[in-house]
Amino acid sequence: MNTAATIALELKDLRKSFGRTEIIRGVNLAVAAGERVAIIGPNGAGKSTLFNLISGRFEPTSGEVLLDGTRIDGKKPFEINRLGLSRSFQITNIFPKLSVFENLRCGVLWSLGYKYSFWKFLAGLDDANERAEELMEMIRLDKKRDVLAVNLTYAEQRALEIGVTISGGAHVVLLDEPTAGMSKSETRRFIQLIKDVTVGKTLLTVEHDMGVVFGLADRIAVVVYGEVLAFDTPEAVRSNALVQEAYLGSAVADSQAGAQV
Repeated sequence: MNTAATIALELKDLRKSFGRTEIIRGVNLAVAAGERVAIIGPNGAGKSTLFNLISGRFEPTSGEVLLDGTRIDGKKPFEINRLGLSRSFQITNIFPKLSVFENLRCGVLWSLGYKYSFWKFLAGLDDANERAEELMEMIRLDKKRDVLAVNLTYAEQRALEIGVTISGGAHVVLLDEPTAGMSKSETRRFIQLIKDVTVGKTLLTVEHDMGVVFGLADRIAVVVYGEVLAFDTPEAVRSNALVQEAYLGSAVADSQAGAQV
């Protein structure tokens, strides 16, 4: 990373304990604006806890989370979202009984200034409708405009969730295992979709599929037992003996053997 680059998201000595059990143990991480970072590590390493701390679902025991240089630790998730950070979840989180278009239109309303207004007809909100249409094309669901979300395929539901995640205009996006449960062909298409919709944005993703990680990330943060073991380019992480011993193992060999995305 260019040391002169603007830092979009920074974690400073971040710690989280549940009772006497320390889950996150002094994480330091600086993510440059526009960078794509994958967070990997074995089950129980603290990856989801880290996402919950960044997005405001958990409050840290100590340490700081900074968004564009401003501390956001201690703020509520909706407050952090309105400052420009949005996240998706491992379990698809959309409105199943609304159409694709309606899901996306719900997502854009607040960012366009439509707050708690109960007297406006949504059909007349031209800017919200236009933005929802743009998002549908971006996530390649324009042909499913009026289909209820519950009737979409699994991969389509995940694409819709990403559309909702970015709909509010967030410039820092957190995706939690976005390709989990997909076939190889779906995964390949989805990686390209993620690249397309996050152009110009800062991306953090938790992912277990090493093909996805090495095909998507500019840098990789390896989290083991609540600590960052390594934070470097995919090439450097591949060849890091400590990382291979702690986590990657055969996954690195498989990736080097041709698991290209």
